Amino acid sequence: MSLQEHSSNGSTNCISQLDIFQEKIWFIFVLQSVLAVVGNGFAIYRFVVRERQWHTGIVYVFNLTVSDLLYAFSLLPIASYYYPPKDWKYGAVFCKLDRFLFFCNFYGSTFFVACISLNRYVAIVHPFFAHSRLETRHAKLVSGAVWLLVMTISAPVFTFSILENSSENNISRTICLGSASRAELPKYWPYSLFLAAFGCGLPFFLTAFSCIAIVCTVIHSHGLTAEEKFKVKALVGMVVVLYAIFYLPFHVLRNLNLHNRMHENLHDRMHNNCNVFVYDFYQMAKILVNFHICIHPMVYAALTDSLQKYCFGCFRWRKEMDLTTMTSPATMEKFYYHNSTTKEDLVFALRVMY
Repeated sequence: MSLQEHSSNGSTNCISQLDIFQEKIWFIFVLQSVLAVVGNGFAIYRFVVRERQWHTGIVYVFNLTVSDLLYAFSLLPIASYYYPPKDWKYGAVFCKLDRFLFFCNFYGSTFFVACISLNRYVAIVHPFFAHSRLETRHAKLVSGAVWLLVMTISAPVFTFSILENSSENNISRTICLGSASRAELPKYWPYSLFLAAFGCGLPFFLTAFSCIAIVCTVIHSHGLTAEEKFKVKALVGMVVVLYAIFYLPFHVLRNLNLHNRMHENLHDRMHNNCNVFVYDFYQMAKILVNFHICIHPMVYAALTDSLQKYCFGCFRWRKEMDLTTMTSPATMEKFYYHNSTTKEDLVFALRVMY
């Protein structure tokens, strides 16, 4: 047997070992997709039918829900692909399209979470500006810009995602690459790091900054009881925790796996020394990150019920804003901070929380 044949067979056997894990998790992807379609479908129905007046927060959450729903649909072809024996049956064009939709809606989710957090930050930390300047059309424009942005940063997937043929024990099968071929990995590596930094890191920074600022504002508020402050801090803190659990491990392990693929030497391929440890953890991170599309609808419902307790303070802001002593925006905002109208802020900004 020649060295090239030995290397090829070793690489094929290694791929076969790594595929075993994916062939065991296809049903989890199906379950996640079904739960997400039901949950997000109901959320969209609720927004369209029951929400008569859409404020900026609802616009962002609606777009997040649409993104999660499309993400759920993109999981079904992948689940079918993982069903043993692992084999892509839908052609090169659909391989590229499905991977594009996956990445596009994945990063649409991260950026819309950041938009929701920033929207709440402005509404609570800068309430006068939010009530006087922010309009629904602004949220629609920002949402359109987000969709354009995520489609742009996901476009290189059309170039890198290709089909590869694999043969083992005289059985041929087709592989739809979610990243890139081995020859293209040096070009794909900077792109993957960019997605991790810009598509995940930047939204996480904006989300964390917004949540910290909101918590600081609520702590110094005189209009909420200690119990109410604790509930708000818990709800806001949950955003950062869920983001860190779902998105960060996926990007860290994904890039570790790519790094291992790039630095896998000929000796490893010849002797089937597959780095299964990192690869298996990366597959588990895939399962974990997919749960965000299932969790979001439940968070919406839980938050809506929680914030009903704050509704008794909704109209107090309108009454107190009629006072003729408020002659300047600075005076109005100062008055706004030192009264119990922070409860109205919560209804305005947190009704449709992440």
